[in-house]
Amino acid sequence: MKLKELVAKVNVLEVLGDLEKDIKGVNIDSRLIKEGHLFVAVKGTQTDGHSYIGKAIELGAVAVICEVIPQEYADKAVFIRVENSELVVGQIATSFYGDPSSKLKLVGVTGTNGKTTIATVLYNMFRYMGHKAGLLSTVCNYVDGEAIPTEHTTPDPITLNALLAKMVEAGCEYAFMEVSSHSIVQNRIGGLKFVGGMFTNITRDHLDYHKTFENYIKAKKLFFDNLPADAFAITNVDDKNGMVMVQNTKAQVKTYSVQSPADFKAKIIECHFEGMYLDINGKEVGVKFIGKFNVSNLLAVYGTAVMLGKDAQEVLVALSMMTPVNGRFEALRSPSGYTAIVDYAHTPDALENVLNAIHGVLEGKGEVITVCGAGGNRDKGKRPLMAQEAVRQSDKVILTSDNPRNEEPEDILKDMQAGLNEEQMKKVLTIVDRRQAIKTACALAKKGDVILIAGKGHEDYQIIKGVKHHFDDKEEVRACF
Repeated sequence: MKLKELVAKVNVLEVLGDLEKDIKGVNIDSRLIKEGHLFVAVKGTQTDGHSYIGKAIELGAVAVICEVIPQEYADKAVFIRVENSELVVGQIATSFYGDPSSKLKLVGVTGTNGKTTIATVLYNMFRYMGHKAGLLSTVCNYVDGEAIPTEHTTPDPITLNALLAKMVEAGCEYAFMEVSSHSIVQNRIGGLKFVGGMFTNITRDHLDYHKTFENYIKAKKLFFDNLPADAFAITNVDDKNGMVMVQNTKAQVKTYSVQSPADFKAKIIECHFEGMYLDINGKEVGVKFIGKFNVSNLLAVYGTAVMLGKDAQEVLVALSMMTPVNGRFEALRSPSGYTAIVDYAHTPDALENVLNAIHGVLEGKGEVITVCGAGGNRDKGKRPLMAQEAVRQSDKVILTSDNPRNEEPEDILKDMQAGLNEEQMKKVLTIVDRRQAIKTACALAKKGDVILIAGKGHEDYQIIKGVKHHFDDKEEVRACF
């Protein structure tokens, strides 16, 4: 592709060199540059891409988009100066890969909790209905049936467009995508065309990045502000910020709720650890999911499928066939009669939702033992809140390591304990080693009890002192069984 075609829609401030150059690839990571590539130097949160312009040229970059042209390399490549290179990446990636999102029905899911479940169930449902579909999620990306490992909830614009182009090439009609607040603010979804967007809920998370809860809300809302008039926006009116999200959107607004009047409404008829019977818009359906929070998730799925033109009855039949997502309220039955539930809950609100769901099934007929921690190098303010929530709804709590990353695990656990008074601490054991914590919980559990192992869910690793070690909560539980 010619360089001049790539930058045709970009607001260019200055050009040094020939725009007739052929471009064979586009990258923001200098390490991935090959002969004939275009390098876009972006000022990121961790590093500044301008520092790697020399390295990119050395590896074969024939053109560079940047905010400041380094004079020592001015004659080594074609330079295009722009005001904000972060804004430009999405436009460049969209052009290079042939605007793939316009050839798919792309739906974005945003919110604090529930994104992975909703996006994954939609992907599975549409494939069950006979469509080719793609998924971009925290757990794994999929191009129809092909799994492609993921490192971020929402990849960078170049990776994103490359994946969407693969979906188009594979004949996919639909794509379902988790949209993180980081990706909205950092313009990672710039240039993409969404046919619909969905809001799940918003509670405290990522304040290490956004600094204030208000900024976090604004980041999520920006996604809906940018939806086109021919798109739909589905919002959860049970969340107090549900209508705030869509107040400035041009898209067609639809609502869902388990508490209030809404376009898509549900209530629980019956609940067990094997699943629930629900009433959705006046029709009964049995599902293999548990908990009020999952009723909301399934309503969002139902509403999205209907807005995409699917018959409501057909959607309910497909919903009854869906299974929970890896590491999201996965129930494992022990031979001695207690239940262990592995869940990704890593915010106070998510922990509350999962524990509410457990109590909704138990109805006081067994004890709840919660094993939880908090991630290192992340929002410290939620640590005492998570400990408080665990103690409030559990008979016993074991505080342990999650992903300490580069922090000392003991320091993280002290932050959690700081939220508890002397009386609450009587319920608490602190065991730094996560394997030992899970073993202890299993040893304490009696027939009819439930162990909640929260925080890591689908993750099969722990990061300790910056080093990734294999660790899978489900493997540990099965070993105890």
